[in-house]
Amino acid sequence: MPGGQGSFREHMFLLQKIPGVEVVEVRTRDELESVAGLIIPGGESTTMALVAERWGLIPELQAFAKAGKPVWGTCAGMIFLAESAEGQKKGGQSLLGGLDITVSRNFFGAQINSFETRLPAPDCVKSYGSTDDFRAVFIRAPAVLAAGPEVEILAEYTLTPEEAVVHGREKVIVAVRKGVLMATAFHPELTTDLRWHQAFVDMVRKHSQQPDKVPPSLFQNLGRIPNRPPDLPVYGKEFMRAEQM
Repeated sequence: MPGGQGSFREHMFLLQKIPGVEVVEVRTRDELESVAGLIIPGGESTTMALVAERWGLIPELQAFAKAGKPVWGTCAGMIFLAESAEGQKKGGQSLLGGLDITVSRNFFGAQINSFETRLPAPDCVKSYGSTDDFRAVFIRAPAVLAAGPEVEILAEYTLTPEEAVVHGREKVIVAVRKGVLMATAFHPELTTDLRWHQAFVDMVRKHSQQPDKVPPSLFQNLGRIPNRPPDLPVYGKEFMRAEQM
């Protein structure tokens, strides 16, 4: 879905590094029906919702998620998968739902407040080896304020003392999973760490019961893989540097 820091090309770039993965873009109902897994990238969530409504894809996307097909939402994609969202623009926006979470839109502030940190890796990420933590890039990011009892919490971020005073809490949830739905407030695609993408690919493989090949996953908008995201000047220097092992 177009707009903002969607980084769909970076998602594609990392997925193509995983053997057996076929990556396609989705713009139409037929293309959506042809895929076995869906990644909803970041961007301006209200604009994304309006475009999806204009193309008539909201009901199709909701049906895709409710059919039990794996879906991963990053940043704005997390908002799309939430059952409820705070801080929406006037008039609100369409939500796909499926995850029993309440998210705060732009919890971490404007793009100038973007930051990165290292967080403890959940078991589904640690199982692929490398380090016990991972690099988390937050760009005008949401956060999960509340999660239902059936939602698995994959990662939390501890707020700074100043942030804790402002928000009245010490930490927020930044990655969740429930069945075949997964959402992250950060952008794994803006690193060279494949493990989050490998975890999602395994979700798709398990669901499709095709261990040797993954049918297409989602992406929209054509374009060459850039050396760095051109719409993220905050992270212009050594953005795609190698991860610490």
